[in-house]
Amino acid sequence: ASSHILEEAGAGPIMESTTDDQQHTVMFDSDNIQQTGGGTHDSSSRWQKATYDAKSIRQKITFSGRKFDVKTLPVDLYRVYETIKIRSGEEYALTNVFMIRTAIELHRAWHNTLLTAKILQQLKDKYKLHLAWELGVVKLKFHIEDGLYELQYKVPYDYDSEFQDLYMRIAIAYLDEHITVHQGLIYQDETKAGKHTAKTGLFIRAFPGRLVVYPFEAATCAVIFFGGDWYDFGVTALTGFVSGLIEYLLVTIGGSAKLMVDVIVGVSTGLIASLFYRYDGEHTCLPAVFLGTLYWFFYGTAFVLGILEIISGELQTGVVRFLAVAVKTFILSLGTSFGMQIVLDSPKEVWFDTVGNCGTIDLSVQWWRIPLYLACSASALAQYRFPHVDYWRGLSVQLVGYEVQFQIFQALMQRQSRDFLDTASSNTAGAIAAVVFASILQRTVDNVAYYYHARVLQRHKGKFSPFGEFCYKMSEIYIRITNCLGFGKKNDVVYLRMAAKLKEQREEMENPAHSRTEIMLTLEEEIVFIEAIVQAEDLNIWALLMPTLYQLVPGSLIARLWFNTIFLPPLDSECKVIDGTDYNFVKPVQSASHAVFESLLVTAVSLALGTLIGFGVVEYGTYILTKLFCCKNENQPSTSDPNASADSIRTINLRKSSRNFFSHTINENNPSSDLYTIDENDPASDSERNTEDTNVNEEAGFDDDNITETNNDLLQPLL
Repeated sequence: ASSHILEEAGAGPIMESTTDDQQHTVMFDSDNIQQTGGGTHDSSSRWQKATYDAKSIRQKITFSGRKFDVKTLPVDLYRVYETIKIRSGEEYALTNVFMIRTAIELHRAWHNTLLTAKILQQLKDKYKLHLAWELGVVKLKFHIEDGLYELQYKVPYDYDSEFQDLYMRIAIAYLDEHITVHQGLIYQDETKAGKHTAKTGLFIRAFPGRLVVYPFEAATCAVIFFGGDWYDFGVTALTGFVSGLIEYLLVTIGGSAKLMVDVIVGVSTGLIASLFYRYDGEHTCLPAVFLGTLYWFFYGTAFVLGILEIISGELQTGVVRFLAVAVKTFILSLGTSFGMQIVLDSPKEVWFDTVGNCGTIDLSVQWWRIPLYLACSASALAQYRFPHVDYWRGLSVQLVGYEVQFQIFQALMQRQSRDFLDTASSNTAGAIAAVVFASILQRTVDNVAYYYHARVLQRHKGKFSPFGEFCYKMSEIYIRITNCLGFGKKNDVVYLRMAAKLKEQREEMENPAHSRTEIMLTLEEEIVFIEAIVQAEDLNIWALLMPTLYQLVPGSLIARLWFNTIFLPPLDSECKVIDGTDYNFVKPVQSASHAVFESLLVTAVSLALGTLIGFGVVEYGTYILTKLFCCKNENQPSTSDPNASADSIRTINLRKSSRNFFSHTINENNPSSDLYTIDENDPASDSERNTEDTNVNEEAGFDDDNITETNNDLLQPLL
């Protein structure tokens, strides 16, 4: 393929991109190219980028042609691969393998079946695969070649924000044809091996380094969430460390020993805390110690995901998820009760007597409330294996959600003390604030990162505007500083050095007087380069939101419900005289547990609704602002085929934005529903939409790198 810039008298620049079987010419009026927003959006330089030879450095490099070793696949998947390869070819078979591996790792990393199905559907439509799937709570089923083959996998919970983001970026890079299927599969293997994770991230990714996080999270949660004091902080740190040791030991043993983690952790927590209560003055707040220690094992996010699945129509998955987490929490609570029984003579009386030791600190008047919450949130990010270099992103989203939730609850607590509206309102508002802020942060990060990736991947010729040069320089300085501190990835600095070398080699190759005919990379350089391409994809907003929802959701509320079931609350009696006779009236034993269960439902549902409303605010807020402040004729180019170009760019934008929303369910394998649910007024038929999606990059007439990297800036202004 070849591309060149033409100039005609009296007209703007023309970009002509010629391939073997088609030719597209893109024309736009240079008089309408202006800088908007006080220079914060470099429109002229970006359209210049669109005309820059239509090729990034990726398309100038001759790759080594590394092949993915299919023999490393599981036996069953390898057997299916070999059969499909004979029927439909190697690339088609490998794409099936890529999709299955992507589904497994995304499911393991975030357990969000609705959003995992989104990216799977887009890959299926793009490459026309005969693949269907059933994403359950822990069991995945794949029906290959219209059900000719079926593979089943059991994928347990293992929340992982870094892998969640990386596997999504890998899938998007392959979807947008920035990498080949072999490169995508190899990159997945390298990701699992830790080659694309910073050294500090590797330390807390697995045991024994992970043991550092257990006591820190347990102790901070006991004070900030469960009414403990600084004495309870120390006790909970000890019980948290012991719980981490127990899990480390049992996981290392493996087999059926892993099934005993929850029971033994619960027993050890109840035993140690009860020993402190009995032999150290009986001033321990046992609920704070228990709930803080077990916070790590409460999958509170699953409650909200279950509600979201029920709302989205996946009733079976949602209900099973909700009940499964409830049973797991009961096992932890029962084990803790066994530990109390070993040490205490009357566990029930102690459970209710110790309540007086709780809530002795009024957090609303303490200056250290927010710093302590940030420390607790940092431990949650560590539990989620969040990249250290990006902690500022996760902490800012968590703080916004928490502070909105806390302040609204404090304002409504006295006025609505007899109902749950204060809880529902504060949770809904906190979730909305977190989603909106995370969306703004994601868009801001992507826009700033655009300049860096456009420069180092040579997707832009010449200099940016002053704002663009500032963004690039700040990105480069940030990468170098974080690497000096040990938080960043070494490959980022390596590629910065490579970028200058690649730029020089490209200039040599494009110089007719120079003998260079190709750009070759060593194996190590190719690995670094592929990493740079994958990292240039958009940030996954759910990598920011999942730890935030974890901090907002009611994982501990259902534990209180089970404790009230194990230790029945004392009867509240009231003596009344009726016709000269004394009567004792008592409240039902179940009232307390029912109150906790109702609070659990109110909290889980309100957070789920807040998440949905938040995405609605982002979606329609962006649409309204775009209509009010963006002029289509000035900001979008026209082509020789205007409809094709507009539809193609629009399809790409819808495909990107739709990955964040829940409008597509896991059993709804309708190709058109995935891309067009957010625009119900589109008159195009399903067949037209599928055709547009299949050849998006060819129709647009641009290099695929240019379109996918600039559409956020050009067509979707900052909210």
